[in-house]
Amino acid sequence: MAKWLGITAGSFSIILWIYLNSTISELDSLIRTLLTLLLPASMAIYASFTAKRVFLLISFIWSLPLSGYLVFTESIFSLFGLTCICYLVSFFLMKKGEE
Repeated sequence: MAKWLGITAGSFSIILWIYLNSTISELDSLIRTLLTLLLPASMAIYASFTAKRVFLLISFIWSLPLSGYLVFTESIFSLFGLTCICYLVSFFLMKKGEE
């Protein structure tokens, strides 16, 4: 369950990131969202495939600032907060012995 939750949350974050960047025209915003949303999503997917719990926690902490900000927007991008929380839930559900 933890594996699929991490993969699903990471994949959904990547899809949201692609949609977000279709609305962004500035290169600075593109780079900032790439570093704070896309890379943690990719790391969460990697962590779920390899059962490395620590990478899920890093993904959560890394994406938390921008995801927390986007939660308070009145748009579809508030779902980044949900995917961020899913990284943390997946971290807790993954058994320590699976590492």
